[in-house]
Amino acid sequence: MMRLTMILLGIDFLRSHWRGLRRFGWITLIAGIVVFLDALDGSLYFPIEPFACLLLFEGAATLMVAHSGMGGQRILRYVKGAAFSLAALLILAGHHHGNFVLSVIFGLLFFFDGTLQIASAVVVRYRRWRPALWGGIAEIALAIFFFQPWPSNYEGTVPYCLGLGLAFAGWNLFILAMRVKNAAENPGLKGSVFMAEADHLPPDVVEWDGPPDDDERALTVHVWTPVGSAAGEAIPRPVISRYIAAVDRNGVISTGHAALESPGGVYISLYPAELIDQSPDEFARLLRATPENNVPGIFQPDYATESAKWCPSTRKVRIRNYSEARLKAFWESYRQNESYNLTYRNCSSSVARALEAALEGAVGRLWQKRGFWMAMGKLMSTPELWVALQLRKRAETMAWTPGLVLDYARALSMLADPRPTGWLNTSGRALKKMLQRRVAWGKGKSGEEVTED
Repeated sequence: MMRLTMILLGIDFLRSHWRGLRRFGWITLIAGIVVFLDALDGSLYFPIEPFACLLLFEGAATLMVAHSGMGGQRILRYVKGAAFSLAALLILAGHHHGNFVLSVIFGLLFFFDGTLQIASAVVVRYRRWRPALWGGIAEIALAIFFFQPWPSNYEGTVPYCLGLGLAFAGWNLFILAMRVKNAAENPGLKGSVFMAEADHLPPDVVEWDGPPDDDERALTVHVWTPVGSAAGEAIPRPVISRYIAAVDRNGVISTGHAALESPGGVYISLYPAELIDQSPDEFARLLRATPENNVPGIFQPDYATESAKWCPSTRKVRIRNYSEARLKAFWESYRQNESYNLTYRNCSSSVARALEAALEGAVGRLWQKRGFWMAMGKLMSTPELWVALQLRKRAETMAWTPGLVLDYARALSMLADPRPTGWLNTSGRALKKMLQRRVAWGKGKSGEEVTED
């Protein structure tokens, strides 16, 4: 969470408020510890039922206005509303069964996430894989803690989760404040060149009704999905085909591709210079994110050339609020190394890193006129942030793929180019639109009556 927060808010914006951030981190950390310890003895002082009512109210309100979202935003609203409502109903159901079901759900989430993280660390051996391995072991330990009834016979399930969430969030905020205090460049970016935020004026608009128009100046992420770029009809395998590879009826494997294009002339599309042997005997070795698996790579000149040689991209994500200067600085540094690695330096990881460089400080610039805490609140309350965090975590611990980059770019586009959110705002816009249609209908009817006379 720290790295993505630093990228989106920007180093200057965070540095100017590091004391308040540190103070808030300590308060959140202490509150989380208190809530967790309070639940250990089974005698809860935490107001669990009012908390559940708030969850239910928020979940129901989100479901009521979820249909007004666009694309992925609509799905996220439905998921958020359903999850909040289900959790609230299980809490309000009371007694043993509701708490037991919640405990099993949380335990399974921790168990599967920890198992996947351990497997990825052992197989891929990416940078800092050992801390990730211990993190996975800790998640499995938490899963066991949730599965067994001690010490509160499942009565403290919700306070446990809330306390852990507050504690980890507070600790992350504290570390974030310490890291940005004296940073000369954004620690969230690898090898980036620091540039002052003052060089980039905040946009006049802070919310947009939809994605950029075709003729609007915007950064474009091109994705050739495995299914869309397959030579023949792909065999239906929903998750595998989207995030890993597609196989057509003739047995030909398609992994897809990703590229990034800016109006300023930057085009980032990395290929291996020679075809990589993907035989089963070599594939396990190639998954290692180690220097011995580096091979020569080649950057494509532009989208027109690449699409003419192959095919047009099957998906595009366009973002208005980005920094061309930061993107060019990243590209000038990144292009010096043309090596290709199947796991940690492929087409998708190149696009992901370039996208993060281009969006550095995007959210901070957007909301800086309304104050630091407004910016933090808007960022933390946007569901797409948590989606982006999970996608980034999966990609960093395994490998970036075109499917992950596509979803990651979509999530970041909702943060950099935010749409109006919140059930209250959405309801207000819906009522306003209804009134406008009513007025227009009334004027049209009056015109008809005048004509008839």
